[in-house]
Amino acid sequence: MSGRRSLVWLGLTPEPERELPRSVAALRAPRRGTAAVPPELADAEHRRVQRLILRGTRRGWLRYLAEVTHLVTAVADGSRPGDRRAALLAGEVVLDHHRMLIGLPGPGYDSTAADRNALEEAVRALRSSTPASGANASGGTDSGTGAPAPGAHAGAENGHRTVKGRA
Repeated sequence: MSGRRSLVWLGLTPEPERELPRSVAALRAPRRGTAAVPPELADAEHRRVQRLILRGTRRGWLRYLAEVTHLVTAVADGSRPGDRRAALLAGEVVLDHHRMLIGLPGPGYDSTAADRNALEEAVRALRSSTPASGANASGGTDSGTGAPAPGAHAGAENGHRTVKGRA
């Protein structure tokens, strides 16, 4: 890695690399309402995120998050079928990421303004239309994605996720 290449974007938060692959795989799944994400789709998405983090650039990473934003907003507005819980989780993670860009140097925060606005609207719509089920309401996992269910995060009682940065 070059000494001139800025890697500050990598230290933002671990949630995208940990939570997005399975949720995004669920959103990309060809069948609606599958009980579980096909392992090959989840693995492929995990490899893609890992590649972006290990060998990618801030621009490539933001392009990937823009793709995720489009998937989330399409599910939220009904123009694309998809797992609404996976869309909500992915939307919350990307929205948190984009909000934290304000603390980093460079144009990231300003360049994601449109995506932040779209995600805020999508997350609001998904929260209002995604019913909580027994296990999920008590902090379980989403059976469709295996990811933490929306509301299972610290701070969910007030409708906001609490994101911890890397040490």
